[in-house]
Amino acid sequence: MKKVITYGTFDLTHIGHINILKRAKALGDYLIVGLSTDEFNAMKGKKAYHPYEERKLILEAIRYVDKVIPEYSWQQKTHDIQVHDIDVFVMGDDWTGTFDFLKSYCEVIYLPRTVNISTSKIKADLLKGWNN
Repeated sequence: MKKVITYGTFDLTHIGHINILKRAKALGDYLIVGLSTDEFNAMKGKKAYHPYEERKLILEAIRYVDKVIPEYSWQQKTHDIQVHDIDVFVMGDDWTGTFDFLKSYCEVIYLPRTVNISTSKIKADLLKGWNN
């Protein structure tokens, strides 16, 4: 069985999230998502609208996701890859090169992001009173 892992906050789930999860799952048989905890997001200077447990439930309901694990720190990726016997590590291409150090453990793939959609854009649009 070919195992794939990706990481993220996955707040305000949108088509970009679905696209990357679908494409990541297509690279193997089993997809694990490392979901940033609220505490880790705080360390990164981020705050998710939905708390960890709600984001986890949402991800678990998506058919492409086989397992969700908590992401507590930047440093745990190597450990997760080894413990879960990961074959492919996937991130959006805005991270290109950042995780190349993992290539000695598994294949590293950076997938193109969905154009014109991101959680940051959604939040910004809502703040400025976006309307159709």
